[in-house]
Amino acid sequence: MLQVQNISFGYTEKPVVQNIHFSVEKGQNIAVIGESGCGKSTLLKLIYGLYDLDEGQIFWNGQEVLGTSFNLVPGMPFMKYLSQDFDLMPYITVAENVGKYLSNVFPEIKKGRIKELLEIVEMTEFADVKAKYLSGGQQQRVALARVLALEPEVLLLDEPFSHIDNFRKNALRRNLFAYLKAQGITVIVATHDSTDALSFADETIVLQHGKMVDKADSYNLYNNPINKYVASLFGEVNELKLSQLITVDGEDEMVLLYPHQLKVAENGLMNVLVKQSYFKGGYYLIKAVFDRKVIFFEHESSLEFNEEVNLMIC
Repeated sequence: MLQVQNISFGYTEKPVVQNIHFSVEKGQNIAVIGESGCGKSTLLKLIYGLYDLDEGQIFWNGQEVLGTSFNLVPGMPFMKYLSQDFDLMPYITVAENVGKYLSNVFPEIKKGRIKELLEIVEMTEFADVKAKYLSGGQQQRVALARVLALEPEVLLLDEPFSHIDNFRKNALRRNLFAYLKAQGITVIVATHDSTDALSFADETIVLQHGKMVDKADSYNLYNNPINKYVASLFGEVNELKLSQLITVDGEDEMVLLYPHQLKVAENGLMNVLVKQSYFKGGYYLIKAVFDRKVIFFEHESSLEFNEEVNLMIC
């Protein structure tokens, strides 16, 4: 088990991470999401031991994770950390980069392991190409293969798919996370892409201004967000009074609704004025104005500028 116990840290006197506390079971996939600058990358570096904590402690299976004051070589041997700069050696081949930390005692075993890893990240055909000739996305895939080479107990990934084209990203994610789950590797992914959290994470941690706002399984985090900030990390969100959508008795509470939860209906209580339609493939995202406030909803077709429609909860 990974235990993060009330940790705080700042590069200056201003804290970047404040009083974060959580635990992760072996083999779990944890996503860390939040706005830019909220402390996602710093949290991963602290878990790896790249900095000394100002407060708190981190343990993996009872062994304390210590920072640079205690380790001549920063980082913990049972962990691997993939940063956003990849750190590949440009003048050696893809295969040599992936096998950099593998033993040469059994060359055939090493060769087979490199081949397996390149298949996972779909880079087999580039095995003999020098890293300096690769695109950013290709370098990122090679870097992913390299951190997997020695099968760490804990894998820390900082925006691991940020440079990879969408058409290749989906298959790569499925292959990678299926492999990690099969091997029982604990993985923590700092990401701005909600797909990483919703589709693959067992639990998701939400950070805001260096503090942990929530930690929950991804289904409940999405369907029952504790506030608008959490909901907004998954896309557009509307904050409305319940009485604006249905007839209510008693206290009029505020509700958070994603665009797909609103639909056009003749008997809807919300009369909105359409301002723009955005084609999204299988539907249109409609921007409208209601009570001098911008809202978003989904519709099967485009709507005319300044067209009036009624909305209800679907």
